[in-house]
Formats: sequence, C-alpha cells, structure tokens
Amino acid sequence: MDLVTGRLTDSETLPRTVDPAPSPPPGPGAHRVVVVGTGFGGLAAVRALAGRPVQVTVVDQRNFHTFQPLLYEVATAGLDPGDVAYPVRAIFGRDRNVTFRNATVSGVDWTTREVVLDDGRLPFDSLIVASGATAAYFGIPGARQWTFPLYTVADARVLRDHLLRRLEAADAHPEHRDDGTLTFVVVGGGPTGVEVSGALAELLDVSVLHDGYRFDRNAARVIVVDGLDRLLTPFRASGATYAANTLAQRSVELVLGRRVRSIDETSVELDDGTRIATRTVVWAGGVTVEGTLASALGTPTGEGGRLTVGADLTVPGHDSVYAIGDAAAVPWGPERPGTVCPQLAQVAIQSGRHAAQSILERLEGRPSQPFRYHDKGIMATIGRRAAIAELPNGRMIRGTLGWLAWLALHLVYLIGFRNRVTVLVNWSWRYLSWASGPRIIIGDDPAREPPTRAGRSPETGR
Repeated sequence: MDLVTGRLTDSETLPRTVDPAPSPPPGPGAHRVVVVGTGFGGLAAVRALAGRPVQVTVVDQRNFHTFQPLLYEVATAGLDPGDVAYPVRAIFGRDRNVTFRNATVSGVDWTTREVVLDDGRLPFDSLIVASGATAAYFGIPGARQWTFPLYTVADARVLRDHLLRRLEAADAHPEHRDDGTLTFVVVGGGPTGVEVSGALAELLDVSVLHDGYRFDRNAARVIVVDGLDRLLTPFRASGATYAANTLAQRSVELVLGRRVRSIDETSVELDDGTRIATRTVVWAGGVTVEGTLASALGTPTGEGGRLTVGADLTVPGHDSVYAIGDAAAVPWGPERPGTVCPQLAQVAIQSGRHAAQSILERLEGRPSQPFRYHDKGIMATIGRRAAIAELPNGRMIRGTLGWLAWLALHLVYLIGFRNRVTVLVNWSWRYLSWASGPRIIIGDDPAREPPTRAGRSPETGR
C-alpha cells in the first residue's frame, strides 16, 4: 500500500528492524554509497544495500523515520508522535556496513565528489538523492505564513496543540462562535485532505460527547476547499462520490471548483470573493521540491523542480548519482514512455530499491536496467468504518471492509513491533469506546500559532 496516499504495496517495501545476526563489515576500500534522506525511498535503498559489500552512509537532519500516512492521527490527537516515528539507528543498527549521520545536507561538491554537510563533508562513489518534497503554496498570499502543512512530526504536534487550543477557546468564550474559532478549513481534496477533514469531524464529535466541551457542535465547521470539481481525482468517479457523500454525512462541507485567493490570520478568501472566517487552515494542496537539496544540485529539473533522471534513475552527467522518490521525475517505465510517476510513497520505495540494485549491478560489471513502476492500487480512509480501496483491475472495496483493510495494511507496514502494538491498542480502544486520544497541549507559546513556515524538506530540512 502506498504509505502517503494509500497505494497498496507488497510485503518487501519497508526495512526490517531486527536481523538474526549482524552483517559483516565491508572490506577496505569498499564502494562508498551516500543516501540523503530517511523517508520511504531512502530507507528502501539502504535496506537493499544492507549486508552487501558496500559502505553505506545515510544522512538526515532527523534521527528517525516518520510514518507520514498517520501524521494526521497525531495532529487530531489520535496517536502520540512516538507511534509514527522510529529511530534510524534501531532499524539498521545490526548492519555493519550501514552508518547514520545526523546532519543537514546543503549541497554537493561535484569536483571532489563530496556531499556538503552543515558540520563537514562526506566523500562518495555513488550517491542516492532521496531528499523528499515540501509543501507547495503556489504563490498564494499568506499561505506559507498562516497555514499548517502536515509533513513532519513537528508539523503534527504544532497542529495538534493549535486545534486543542481552539477547542479550549471555544469552551471558555462561547460568545466568539462567529469569529472563526470553530471553523477549520482544509485546502486540498486529495487523500490527505479527505483523511484530515474526516478526522477533524470526529475530533469535534468526541470533544462534545465525551470530553465535556460546552461549545455547540452544530456551530463547528470543517470545510474542504479544492480547485477541482471533485475529491480524490486519482480514483474513479464512484469512489470520489462515496467519499463526498460520507464526508457530508459527517457534517464536512465541500467547496469544490473554487481556488484560494489569499489567506490571513483570521480568514480565507476564495477566487469568487467569498471570505471564510477561520483561525485554522490545514494545507494539503500539493508538494514541490523547490527549496530542497534537489533544487541545489545544479542539474536539469522538470515540473515542480523535480530532478530529471534517465531510464535507470541516474542524473544526467553523473552516472553514479541517482535521484528517487519525490525528488525526481521518475519515469513510469518502458510500458508507458514519456509518463512520469506521481509523487507517492510507493514510487519512492520502488525507485529506492531500483537505485540500490543498479549500484550493485554496476559493481558486478553488469548493465543497470530501466526502472519499471508497478502500480498496486489506491486506498484512502474517510474516518471510522469508512474507507475506499481501488484495485488495479478496477474493483473497489469501500465502507467497513475497506476501513478494516486500510487499518490492517497500515499496521503491517509500521516500522517496529512496539509501534504496531501501540497503534493497534489505541485504535481499538478509540473505536470501541469513542475515548479521546492523547489530548495534551505541549507547546508553551500560543502566540506562535501558527508559526511562519520556512518550506523545509521533510527529509533534509532545506
């Protein structure tokens, strides 16, 4: 399953956490591979290289992998941050040929063949750029300053604090019901926007029914805004209709075919002049690699700044440098010439494995093969007992069965046994009792809500 937007994967996508025995260290003069980024693509590449006769160094400004598909559960107080994060060293600690460097990458010195870090340099023989993507704001005034993206654990924690403070404010000052305190706008009608809006509606329901908040639930609004005239455009029309109807049944308002013109501290203005009073705008409107490492390499780029790569994922002019996942315009494969893969976790995982395999093939004197993307299907959840899964053959599973399938697959691909058990217990308890999740406000400075966003990459921090 795609672990960002719900695409189904096989059982070999994510790295193991424990090996029965440590792999041997590489010999003197081993081929040096640097992998930038610990997202799904970077970890897939490292897993394919673990235990092989190469020396691998994986670099990231964070020392943990983030399970991004469940960040919305953290943001809406369903899970704790530790449930969706796992230390990189714990994943590869027993692989003697893999080391981790906690640093920020600022560029690449092509002359010396070194990755430039904030605290030094790393020489490489082969380089895999898996630097991810960040929120794309499309030049909309105020979007960067006054919205909440959802790409990192820090993003999720900040949004959770903000949401809980809005609920507290509504409870303490019911006279402010019309100032936007209880209006939550989600920009983007893709899988992330649908998941966040469904979870927000449930958060409001549980807050009134079980947590003793005294605001009028009917006065609280969750609004999804998208410039297209339907939700979930990768899905068939029947799936999009099911999602729209389910959200409407849960009191989520849909404003489709309308684009955001501007955003400020207290409102969102649409392109038809409509102004929505709100203090909370969740940004799920798209991604870009501009401002990340990919945009600092000085190599050819395509739409959205994605690195241009060859059929085998090498960067033009650098046959030992590979770009994968969101950072690259990954070609679909010989079956669909000229088609570029979407920026999905499944693409990152498959391209990461391919880049690693290409490095090993070259070391063995064999030519690398062109990348081929294998589409596994699409999945998205709308809330409790509501999800849709569209298989490659066109068959669709939805409702409770779809939700159970979504739940099971997410648990399977969570990194770390402890995380799986914790998430399963939390989800099961919430489902059976409607009990609240970890509703703890951690931030100490409400004046910083929402903080100005610097457009950082979720994997490199650039």
